[in-house]
Amino acid sequence: MSTCRLGVLLGDGIGPEITPAAVAVVDAALAAVGAPAIEWVELPMGLAAIPEHGSALPASTLEALAGTDGWLLGPVDGVAYPEPQRSQLNPSGALRKHFDLYANVRPARAFGRAIGRAVVPGADLVIVRENTEGFYADRNTFAGTGEFMPTPDVAVTIGIITRAGVERIAVAAFELARRRRKHLTIVHKANVLRLSMGLFRDVCREVGERYPDVVVDDLHIDAMTVHLVRRGADFDVVVAENMFGDILSDLTGELAGSLGIAPSLNSSDTRAMAQAAHGSAPDIAGRDIANPIAMILSSAMLLDWLGNRRGDERLVDAARVVDDAVRAVVDGGTSTRDLGGTATTSSFMAAVVEHIAAGG
Repeated sequence: MSTCRLGVLLGDGIGPEITPAAVAVVDAALAAVGAPAIEWVELPMGLAAIPEHGSALPASTLEALAGTDGWLLGPVDGVAYPEPQRSQLNPSGALRKHFDLYANVRPARAFGRAIGRAVVPGADLVIVRENTEGFYADRNTFAGTGEFMPTPDVAVTIGIITRAGVERIAVAAFELARRRRKHLTIVHKANVLRLSMGLFRDVCREVGERYPDVVVDDLHIDAMTVHLVRRGADFDVVVAENMFGDILSDLTGELAGSLGIAPSLNSSDTRAMAQAAHGSAPDIAGRDIANPIAMILSSAMLLDWLGNRRGDERLVDAARVVDDAVRAVVDGGTSTRDLGGTATTSSFMAAVVEHIAAGG
């Protein structure tokens, strides 16, 4: 198989610390399985890009990304941007919208030594979040946003649910469930939003008829939060609209131990973007104490996606090597302070690379 070209967008806040850590771990894993090295293409994005390019997401970056197989996106801190960039769609949302990255897959799996930090020690589930419509006004319309104010005292938000949008995220969720424990839970609020959430629920159920081997149930969003806390280990794959999926995935990240271990992958049928589920943590930026696990595991998800798409088992194996190495290092007693340890960003990365180089 030919060499992969992957973009690298360092991001804001802790991004320039955790994103290079992910690159280093991926390179080590590829070498360990005998896969060709990745051609990394670092591109301007975020606060650092504004002085030179006048934009947090330059047109040249979008053009370059279109020629890659995928990319890593570091955390984004849009509120730190100067105007007019602050009021514009932030790079994360803009990339999802521009490349139609409709599936946001967010696993939540507790770590062995992190059990003391995990609210649900047995958690091993995946939130599959629709990424292009729903109640996220910054990406649910072709032009402008789905928010407006007819008067200074009235604000209106439009939630968009389409059959086509629900069907494709439902297919992605059922395909994932079929590869896991064959259980899918649809999350909605059809008892109140009868038309929009009713359509989401019903189309998911229709898609489910194509997957008779997958057990399907559904829960209202408010009830789901309770069930996750009380019996989160019972869930496998959860599919939800954009905002519900965002909220639930933050919850499940903490239930598993920390948002610092919560990875995610944004994908279409042809492109994918690895992006940690957490934010840019500007309060700890530059101090070498951020947890790089979420970014590292997000990169592993990208390798797995690429390997399955290309039919290259070496990339799939490299993804498994990354995941196993991160967990082995944590189980061995090395972790950053959010998991109760003392490791720095760089020392944790070095420990994972060393574990991989030593053959696991």
